[in-house]
Amino acid sequence: MTLFWILAVILIASAVFTVTQRSPVYSVVGLLTNFLALAALYLTLNAEFLAIIQVVVYSGAILMLFVFVIALLSSGVGPFREGPDRLPRVLLPALAASLAGLGFLVYAVARVPLGPLPAHRPTSTLGQAGAADVFGSVSDFGVALFTTHLLPFEITALVLMVAVVGVILIAGDAAPLPTRGRHRKAAREREPIVKAGR
Repeated sequence: MTLFWILAVILIASAVFTVTQRSPVYSVVGLLTNFLALAALYLTLNAEFLAIIQVVVYSGAILMLFVFVIALLSSGVGPFREGPDRLPRVLLPALAASLAGLGFLVYAVARVPLGPLPAHRPTSTLGQAGAADVFGSVSDFGVALFTTHLLPFEITALVLMVAVVGVILIAGDAAPLPTRGRHRKAAREREPIVKAGR
């Protein structure tokens, strides 16, 4: 129980540290600490598979994605040009396609009887680590991921993509940086003024 409270304090402190830092690099370090503490919390629950997935997927892949986004934001690339507003022209076709898809879905469900749902087999039971059909095992994780928690899993991928695009749009530079030739020319023009000021 003491280990749980220590990990809980680390989780909350690292989460607060992540969202309160001005520097995105410090936020990434706080997020890494949060992910590792969460993996350790999984280990205390005998969920070794979830702990390894937490480290490999989130601490490895997702965190590296955030690091690359931060690196791209500070690489000196100018912002995207704002094009014409195409939303009014896209709204009606998107609405028509959504209604057509919903109509096809209702038609398919109405034609095919669903029948009785399969009996739910409880797999989240405590047991020996590494055994089948216990909490944290591969089969338990797969059943929970692709049945009970399928929609949140898919929504998480969409939220991560929207977050990365939002970070790029919000933190992008307001004005494009000058090219190297213009930058050198401007530096040469400022040089006599700087020497005269000295």
